[in-house]
Amino acid sequence: MAVGWWRGRPRAAKLERLRLREEELLRRGLRLAGFVDVETTGLSTTYDEVVEFAIVLFAFDPATGAIAGVVDHYVGLRDPGRPIPPAATAVHGIRDADVRGRRLDLHRIRSLIDRAEFLVAHNARFDRGFVERLLPEVRGKRWHCSMNGVPWKQLGFRSKGLQNLLADHRIRVARAHRGLDDVLGALTLLASGEPGGHCYFKYIVDRDRAQLEAAGQKPSRTRGEAAAGTRRSRPGSRSSKGAAAPGNRLWRALTGLLKALLNPLRRPSRSHRL
Repeated sequence: MAVGWWRGRPRAAKLERLRLREEELLRRGLRLAGFVDVETTGLSTTYDEVVEFAIVLFAFDPATGAIAGVVDHYVGLRDPGRPIPPAATAVHGIRDADVRGRRLDLHRIRSLIDRAEFLVAHNARFDRGFVERLLPEVRGKRWHCSMNGVPWKQLGFRSKGLQNLLADHRIRVARAHRGLDDVLGALTLLASGEPGGHCYFKYIVDRDRAQLEAAGQKPSRTRGEAAAGTRRSRPGSRSSKGAAAPGNRLWRALTGLLKALLNPLRRPSRSHRL
């Protein structure tokens, strides 16, 4: 079984907090995605309510799927306006007293979602239903599922349930079935992989790329990427004059070569060479 290779001491669910500015991460070729987890009063995305919302914005390498670290996060409790059923409390441990009068910062959540290229959840169909009820305006965001988007059974694991996968990889979380703990646990899991192979998150990255290519689309510019582009192209900057653009470099090189051909006495300068 695949679980046999994962030996050693248990490790805490933890990711590096990246201190670089978002624009710098994007300039280095990293992309941003968001991992979401909601705790609720029940299983119905139509009738039940969210009592806890957690989202972690993280950076990843689109070529390898490697998760570089956490960029930002939000976690909050929400009063559902009704008693939390005992069966739900038995799962996540959230009681009526914990959420009384509490509200989510929807503006903050929207901001994080807007910065992400796509969203991920473990059993995304469940989380997505609740998120889109809370925030109908984010229905256009792409979603991926870490439960069904990685071939856990083919890789030899007994279950694709998050808690079982965490146990198989000896990843500890402080409180199972709590928003932020589950998100950090899932991201620590996705950052893992078999010896000599790629990390699990690459399955999701490849799936996202395949879906975009099938639809004839390219990755959309997130708000952070748009901001980075604006800073690079501000008036008077080097990039605004075209110095950093490969197409402009090629044009200048070709122009220089053409001038050299028209003027035999002039040799092409080094700056005109490709």
